[in-house]
Amino acid sequence: MKKLILISTAVAITLGLSACGGGNSSKEDIEKALKKIQNQEPKIINPNDKKSDTQTSKPTHKIDTTISTTIPSNLGTVYNSTNFNRYTSVKTPNGGSIHIVAQDKISDEQIIRCKNILKHYLTDYPGSKYGADKSAIANKMAQNGAILVLLNGQDDGNNPLSTQVTGQPLYQNEIQVEGGTWYMNQNYEHRDAAYEEILHLVHDYGIGVDGVGGHPGAAPEYQAKIREAQQNALTSSLWAMETESSQINEWRNENSLTQEYLASVVDSYYGLWGAYTKSQTNGMWGMYIGKTREDMQLDDPLGYALMEMFFHPYITYNARISASLNGEFSLKYDSNKPYTNHSRYLKDITLLGTNNNNVVVNELDNNIAGNSGVNTVIFSGNSSEYDMSKSSDGTAIIIDKLERDGKNILHSIEKLQFADKTIDI
Repeated sequence: MKKLILISTAVAITLGLSACGGGNSSKEDIEKALKKIQNQEPKIINPNDKKSDTQTSKPTHKIDTTISTTIPSNLGTVYNSTNFNRYTSVKTPNGGSIHIVAQDKISDEQIIRCKNILKHYLTDYPGSKYGADKSAIANKMAQNGAILVLLNGQDDGNNPLSTQVTGQPLYQNEIQVEGGTWYMNQNYEHRDAAYEEILHLVHDYGIGVDGVGGHPGAAPEYQAKIREAQQNALTSSLWAMETESSQINEWRNENSLTQEYLASVVDSYYGLWGAYTKSQTNGMWGMYIGKTREDMQLDDPLGYALMEMFFHPYITYNARISASLNGEFSLKYDSNKPYTNHSRYLKDITLLGTNNNNVVVNELDNNIAGNSGVNTVIFSGNSSEYDMSKSSDGTAIIIDKLERDGKNILHSIEKLQFADKTIDI
């Protein structure tokens, strides 16, 4: 194997800039990473093999965790310190804010994850037809007064604020945190609804919905494509199967058919229904024909095309892995670990807490930050198959010469585990 080499200060600075988002990966690098995803089981289809996803290819271990205990006074009378105890926001290019308010039983980590998902949806996707520059959508959300409302409990009518809030509600018992018990067990009694509900916020207040009601949107051409795919899916029995006609009529009357359809597509695209056992083939409680990306491309090509027009092929935010995790977190798909249907799309993560945890890398050029415990990063090959270097600040760079595990930037990691040996950094 090659020994860890102390690289020069100049190189270390360059690597540091790359780690914090200061450089661009090439189109060839991104296409190579996405191609490697395709070769794993279940098969993942490249969303667009002609695009260069330059923005999200930049790894980062910096995360915005700013949360205030002061609720702004201009949000409306219901949004006061009696009803809500924390606030954060996503700033928009026009100087506006997309607001997030939370009740007292919502954890800080749930708030941060929701903020990250919102920022993920609004992160530019270079080369895509409608998502290359999402600034107009973010600006429109601020102009339309978008508010994400994180409520205690669950959506069962028992929270008195459920009928009073004017923003998009999302409930405590439907917000998973990566590495938490609900996430690791893929507990659908506490299913991960954050992607769906936050998408509704972006769709309603930013993209815009054609027809009666709703807010003026910044992407009417994209909404027309969503409407086309939704109508095809409904008439072709690709979506809303096993759904009562009264529910469909309710969605039609409130002009929310496209919102509900798009959420079903996005959930399957990011692997949220891969672990659902009550249906072997369908997603979103069995109502959407595509359970995986491969299913979507084959069974709902119009819906799948919507994804490559706007949505990144992997998760762009740095996921904070719950301090409750005690063991292993895999970024690599493993059929014996149901949560990896979703975690396989994570690229950058930060371990929280003090437990001695392991992380299994995937092929997406991971950026992994350890916690205060002893952390081990696990690779698929023998140590001789990797190039390894270490900068003066302790950052390790591990590159798979056989292109299985990609290029990994590691911070505060103590051990590297290969197929043939484990070594200390």
